[in-house]
Amino acid sequence: MKTKYSSIIVVMLLLMATLVSGCAGVYKDSYSQKSADYVVIEDSGDSYAINAISEEAAYDGDYSGASTTSVERKTITTIDMTIKVDDAAAGIDEISKMAVASGGYVSSSYVYDSYYDSSSGKEGYITVRVPESEYPTFLDDVSGLGEVTSKSVNAQDVTEEYIDVSARLDNLERQEARLQEILNMTGTVEEVLNVEKELERVRGEIESLTGRLNYLDDRIEFSTITIRVTEPRPITRSWGIRDALSESVNGFISMVNALIILVGYLLPLVIVVAVLGGSFVILRRRMRR
Repeated sequence: MKTKYSSIIVVMLLLMATLVSGCAGVYKDSYSQKSADYVVIEDSGDSYAINAISEEAAYDGDYSGASTTSVERKTITTIDMTIKVDDAAAGIDEISKMAVASGGYVSSSYVYDSYYDSSSGKEGYITVRVPESEYPTFLDDVSGLGEVTSKSVNAQDVTEEYIDVSARLDNLERQEARLQEILNMTGTVEEVLNVEKELERVRGEIESLTGRLNYLDDRIEFSTITIRVTEPRPITRSWGIRDALSESVNGFISMVNALIILVGYLLPLVIVVAVLGGSFVILRRRMRR
């Protein structure tokens, strides 16, 4: 009888152990699932459950849980170019027309006389602003006017500055709206003056940043192109006579300069020799008498 009761007790203990193990396994799986889905942050004694991306989702190539923003590059393009044409003035006029036809405009231009030996020619500079998308075609058209002797292209990346200025401007505009709301709720004169003073400061910064942003937009939208226009150097035939005469005159002048310098060096010595020679002659004559 005792053996029978003992067997029953052992069977019940085994059933209880199996049940407890199963519950512990279910609880562990449930806790693991929750731990993968949530991160618990302790802050001032309070717990906050924050939804987190699981490790598998972070590395399986699916980034749907995170928002990505593509940033358009902002560049300021400046170009320096030198071209040789038959007529500098006519070339600058033609470049001006090309700039206007491309949707741009002329910023500055001038033509001046350039001297080669005794012959004269003309040179000029012109600075134009052309839309960024049109400047390659514009440069090709300008190259057809003559011989391009030099060209340099510089693209300055201002993306970081543009994003920074835009973000600061947005923050200041929100601050301005909030200050306007506070101004409508103020009751005393002192509070109104304080809020208006802060509003004036914020609006001043907004105007400054807006001006900077407009400047960047203009420089980004329009490329700045500076072109130096030159004429071919005149070819003159003097058969060498003019050069020979010039060299002979220069040689004569150089010889005269050398003689003058030599006389300057020898003059004191000549004076000393003359004085000593004269004294010797006078003494000799006296001795003969």
